[in-house]
Amino acid sequence: MSTKAPVFAATSLPQGVRVGIAAARFNAEIVDELLKGCKKRLKELGVADADVEMVRVPGAFELPLAAKVMAQTGRFNAVVCLGAVVRGETPHFDYVAGECARGIQDVALETNLPVIFGVLTTDNEEQAWDRTGGRHGHVGVQAAEAAVEMIAALAAVRRGRL
Repeated sequence: MSTKAPVFAATSLPQGVRVGIAAARFNAEIVDELLKGCKKRLKELGVADADVEMVRVPGAFELPLAAKVMAQTGRFNAVVCLGAVVRGETPHFDYVAGECARGIQDVALETNLPVIFGVLTTDNEEQAWDRTGGRHGHVGVQAAEAAVEMIAALAAVRRGRL
């Protein structure tokens, strides 16, 4: 695991920022904790509860499609994808984790919208819990911070104020 994650860069958000969240139901207890941390951090960073919309999908594999539909509505400045893929005894993990990551990246590039990868891909549940407020931080919080930072960065680029 990398220990060189960037520290959140405080930014100032444009008015009327809206964030969509697509959250998987598979591994629900873990994802619910990611969701709780994400929503709490968004609020702390100035995104009102009323400006956050969420959709639940069956699993991580379905996150890219939900993110794409949310992005295409034009209602959001960013979409955060939250999920947890825990390795099992079959290669299923590799397909789900890889396609989820690729799909989320494709949506961001196709829509020119920040689509944040807040999906845990771990070998076991202990590693997942370590990343939901345990010894390796909180991926839900980090996803909220990435969304806010990208909203501000892209707004600056679009205004020509780099």
